[in-house]
Amino acid sequence: MAKFDAKSFNERAFGKYMSAIPNVKLNKLRESRAIVSDQRLRDAFITNSQTGTVYAVLPFFGLIGGDALNYDGETDLTSERTDTFEQGVFVYGRMKGWTEADFSYDVTGGVDFMANVRNQINRYWNEVDQGTLLAILEGVFGMAATGKGAIKAANAEFVDKHTHDISDGATKEDQRVGATSLNVAIQKACGDNKQKFSLVICHSTVATNLENLKLLAYLKYTDAEGIERDLGLGMWNGRLVIVDDSMPVEVVPAVTASEGVQAQDSYTKYTTYILGEGAIGFEPVGAKVPYEMVRDAKTKGGEDTLISRKRNAVSVAGISYLKASQKTNSPTDEELKKGENWALVSNGDNKTISHKAIPIARIISRG
Repeated sequence: MAKFDAKSFNERAFGKYMSAIPNVKLNKLRESRAIVSDQRLRDAFITNSQTGTVYAVLPFFGLIGGDALNYDGETDLTSERTDTFEQGVFVYGRMKGWTEADFSYDVTGGVDFMANVRNQINRYWNEVDQGTLLAILEGVFGMAATGKGAIKAANAEFVDKHTHDISDGATKEDQRVGATSLNVAIQKACGDNKQKFSLVICHSTVATNLENLKLLAYLKYTDAEGIERDLGLGMWNGRLVIVDDSMPVEVVPAVTASEGVQAQDSYTKYTTYILGEGAIGFEPVGAKVPYEMVRDAKTKGGEDTLISRKRNAVSVAGISYLKASQKTNSPTDEELKKGENWALVSNGDNKTISHKAIPIARIISRG
């Protein structure tokens, strides 16, 4: 068994050891192209950054457009300039420590203890990053009241057009996701750009409903030992599906019948997010000391604790992080959930990009 102690621990070697095995789940997310590398983040926070850079405002160039002119040898050509917008992007940092007793042993046997430690740490950070992604999306859909004038109206329009709420459908079947729910939601959000959507994140209740309708199939992969395992990802209408019970859930209380008011039982609303190509830019920017072992000689006769630190840079397609309510250099998940921290990318005046260019949508249903 590999040693788990501060004396023999080499943080550089362990860092290389941690990155030696591909992160299967993250790779699948990247294959969906909904979560992508963003060179602008690398330039801002890695290549050209100064120590401690945690927030940046980057140019976000508008698309060329306008009506074509008649090329007849007589008509003069008039050119148009595209608007240059600005987008706020940020870095979040997270850290955690574990003692040896925190790591479970693989009861199947034949698995090196430190390899098991690595697998558990990778799973842990996958869940942490996934939770942060959900916090970001909750904040984005909470920005309807952010800004003033035309900016506020545009933010509210995005939230409205990119939300497909079927929870008040006429029948129980209409209130739950079905064969057409996904297609209707992405068409409402982006029109003829709907084919860009490639990733769905939903609650297990929604996933179970899709399974029962035979609309969801799960993916598998083969591990280093040649064993086929469930990847925890599925496919729905050609889109990759993540099932996560930390998705937003709202319990609507029962209503007692009264004059002019119909009685209604309590029910639960589930939010399903749909992301398209390039929806989230994601770049690990590293920590000064990503891994280290610390020994506490006083506790329980001596304990060794493995500490892990992560810093990731994030951009959201067509959305600007405003940093309006953030107390420290790294936003917490609760701060990322605040709508006041998000707005459509704008030119600094009253013009925003078209909401149809943003491949992010949600479905609200009762299952």
